[in-house]
Amino acid sequence: MPQCVLLNADYTFLNLVNWRRAVCLLSKGKVEIISYSETFIKTSGGVLMKIPAVMKLIKLIRTIFRNRVPFSKKNVLIRDGFKCAYCGTEKEKLTIDHIVPRSKGGETTFENCVAACRACNNHKGSRTPREIRKHLRVKPYQPTISEFIRLKIQKLGINNVLKDLGIF
Repeated sequence: MPQCVLLNADYTFLNLVNWRRAVCLLSKGKVEIISYSETFIKTSGGVLMKIPAVMKLIKLIRTIFRNRVPFSKKNVLIRDGFKCAYCGTEKEKLTIDHIVPRSKGGETTFENCVAACRACNNHKGSRTPREIRKHLRVKPYQPTISEFIRLKIQKLGINNVLKDLGIF
């Protein structure tokens, strides 16, 4: 399903919305269309309509920015690029591994957790990477909100549209 970029009235990035939500906002007169996508939809009346790619709100919404990305399995996998931190595989289903195991006082934070395949996670067990003589391919870190927005925009392939508008 196509997604649309929703910008605030001052052209700051707000969110990505489903095309159905975009059409609802448009029909209520809450947004202005900045650019259209190549996709068409057919309404119940038989009218062809282009789906918007980038929209701007008419009224400014004050936003409260979080200063940190919340910790979750999904966010750790996104940060590590859906690759195992020990062997680099992408094929298997990934789990979260604590570098310093919780049994040895390790915390559940971005700096102590990495994505790992089941085989590597089971092999490591409740030991440190040094004890099993394996090294990490990535350095765990606390990601920023802007990194996640950039990754999401690249994944959806709309970064060229935003660059043309001078937004991104």
